[in-house]
Amino acid sequence: MGAFEQADHNVGPDKPEKSFLGVENSILGKQWRERPLSPRLAQALAQTFGMPEIIGRVLAGRNVSLETAEAFLSPTLKDALPNPSHFKDMDKAAGRLAKAVMEKETLAIFGDYDVDGATSTALLQRFLIAAGATDVLTHIPDRMTEGYGPNAPALLSLYHKGAAVAVTVDCGITAFEPLEMATEQGLDIIVVDHHTAEPRLPKVYAVVNPNRLDEPPGYGHLAAVGVAFLLAVAVNRCLRQEGWYEAQNRLEPNLLKELDLVALGTVCDVVPLTGLNRAYVTQGLKVMAKRQNLSLVALGDVAHLESRPEAYHLGFLLGPRVNAGGRVGESGLGARLLNSDSPQECRALAAQLDSFNQERQDIERTVLEQATEQLKASEEGPGALIFAVGDAWHPGVIGIVAGRLKDHYDRPAFVLALDEAGLAKGSGRSVPGVDLGAAVIAARQEGLLVNGGGHAMAAGLTVERDKIHLLKAFLTERLGQALLETGFTAHVTLDGALKPSGADRALVEYLERVGPFGSGNPKPRFAFPNVQLFDARVVGERHVSCWLGTNQGRRLKAIAFRALDERPHGGPNLGDVMLSGAGKLWHVVGSLKPDDWNGRQDVQLIIDDIADPAFCNAG
Repeated sequence: MGAFEQADHNVGPDKPEKSFLGVENSILGKQWRERPLSPRLAQALAQTFGMPEIIGRVLAGRNVSLETAEAFLSPTLKDALPNPSHFKDMDKAAGRLAKAVMEKETLAIFGDYDVDGATSTALLQRFLIAAGATDVLTHIPDRMTEGYGPNAPALLSLYHKGAAVAVTVDCGITAFEPLEMATEQGLDIIVVDHHTAEPRLPKVYAVVNPNRLDEPPGYGHLAAVGVAFLLAVAVNRCLRQEGWYEAQNRLEPNLLKELDLVALGTVCDVVPLTGLNRAYVTQGLKVMAKRQNLSLVALGDVAHLESRPEAYHLGFLLGPRVNAGGRVGESGLGARLLNSDSPQECRALAAQLDSFNQERQDIERTVLEQATEQLKASEEGPGALIFAVGDAWHPGVIGIVAGRLKDHYDRPAFVLALDEAGLAKGSGRSVPGVDLGAAVIAARQEGLLVNGGGHAMAAGLTVERDKIHLLKAFLTERLGQALLETGFTAHVTLDGALKPSGADRALVEYLERVGPFGSGNPKPRFAFPNVQLFDARVVGERHVSCWLGTNQGRRLKAIAFRALDERPHGGPNLGDVMLSGAGKLWHVVGSLKPDDWNGRQDVQLIIDDIADPAFCNAG
């Protein structure tokens, strides 16, 4: 494939981090590192499966072995799906739901207001109705008036409407008081969650959560929608064993048709795309490509999705629109859309969510600007934790802003929105190796929070105004220690190096087999050493495009998005360097993607960083 030749070496955990191409401080202030791997394994994978050696390196860097390579490259549910009975309380939960279906009891689903909650709610509702349930109520709490998770008034309202069984999805694992109160009234509650659990569990009918402390390891990476799918499989099995479908002359629901919902929730909750999640998303994208789910077709249309759906489209086009109702509009709109089979209703709801998403973007931009100015004005400077607090910031966008700040500063970030009652709702996003959910639970156990929880990469909390400074100190110390233990420093991890001539369409097609990409399976990044930038120019508002190459040989089309944005610590931004760097040699880092514009079959590099070889310690 024309790959750039380099000496094989393995940067293992017992060796100091060695900079790749000698880049200790790039234009963006980052160290370049090669992903740890076994060169022998990389070579064996390439030879065994007839792939270029650079693809073998990509696989080896993701801990793919000769034994697991085939399943990794072609993930199937047949191989990856566990027996649902593997999970504690699963059979108890499935049995109770099957009984409710057969006895025509009213069921209720209480879901979170994010994409994982909406897809979990819609999946269970669609399945239960297809299985024969006659009445399925749903409730998605309002972010502003009810807040996160189950609350007693909503649960009791469902009970008084006739619900005998209520399933909480993507929430509930730490909602001890409201769940106990509703249980005492006679409501059978099944908690289906994936957030970090405490030793104490809610006193309910059943708790299905792969992150229960008494669960064996192996499936803690699932999103709530992945757990909900397993519950649906278990209920379906119970109904089949009871002869329900045969007695009712009813076809079994085709759960495979719902995998597009599972893929959407899994990608958008930023859980690792490994193991079962990888199979869920791979197969779900295939289902989505058939355009049979009218709600997702309508979403794709308003988002101008015109190509075959990929994980990127789920995370950055469809997901934000499903989320928009819970952020700035009506919290139940996303779940309502995803459960609809009416073409007219789907189009109307998708258009409404698209409008809410535009409103969300405007609000987010304002809050981000104010948070950034606050951080710049702080005398402390960015430390181990990025922490911003604002009066009247919209709680619906603080999670997104926290994610932006985390990306900007390469540090865990929390953003808190204060209200008139003296409470602050906060949302946090983390970096790999730093468990945010555990830190928030620890803060709650210290008495610093009204409530809070989450998982490793994201968390939410509510704190009283007069405890915010104590919370900041607690989290800064705990997360700072975690950062030290991981040896974290701002860096870019690379899968190898290429020449522009080696970045051809055949290589990109091999790389696509390594996808879907996301958390736990990052998009491969490559260095292009000692190349020149040709025809660099501004495109759009903040992007810079160019061609990479030398005076002889093939040139590679490239673009750096938001390259003209201001850097958090000052210094030249990527775009200005590119625009003024013509004629010089540069090391360039980025990821490859197909370029099918105007029917062409080409390749484009998405530039992440560049470095000046003159300032690199290559020795």
